[in-house]
Amino acid sequence: MSDSNNSQSGSCQCGEISYSFNQNKIISAHHCHCKDCQRSTGSGKATIIFIAKKNIDIKGEPKYYEVKGSSGSHVRRGFCANCGSGILSYTKELSHIVFIKAGTLEDSSWLKIDSNFFTDSAHDWNKPNEDIKSFKQNPSMLSNIKTLIKSF
Repeated sequence: MSDSNNSQSGSCQCGEISYSFNQNKIISAHHCHCKDCQRSTGSGKATIIFIAKKNIDIKGEPKYYEVKGSSGSHVRRGFCANCGSGILSYTKELSHIVFIKAGTLEDSSWLKIDSNFFTDSAHDWNKPNEDIKSFKQNPSMLSNIKTLIKSF
C-alpha cells in the first residue's frame, strides 16, 4: 500500500492466509452481537472492520462457508483450511465490502470501534460498550447507504 506508516496487516494462526491494507481506507469498525457472529466466533461478539474489497490485498485462499444471516443476507465466512482461523466475511448482496475479523490484525492498537450491532442478542457476560453508538438490530437503511457510498 502506498503509505507504509498507515499499512496494516494480519493473518490466520498458521500464516497461510495473510492480508494488508491502508488503515485510511477502512470504512468503519463494529462489534456485532448477532447470534450468527456469536456462533461463528465461539464468543459473545465479532469485532469486524468494513473495507472495500478493492482496498485489501489478500494472499492465500480462504475456504468459504455460507449461511443466511440474522438480517436475511447471505453471509460468506472465510477461514483458513489449514488452521481453521476465521479471517474475513462478506455478504453476497454487498460482495464489494469485506468484513475483516479484527482479532487477526498483527497490531490492532490503532483501531477505533464505531458502533455495536444487534445489542438485543448480547449476553450479560459480554455487554456492549455503552460509550459508543448501538443498534438493537442491524443499522438502519440510512447507515447502510452511508457505508455503501464510502465503499466506492
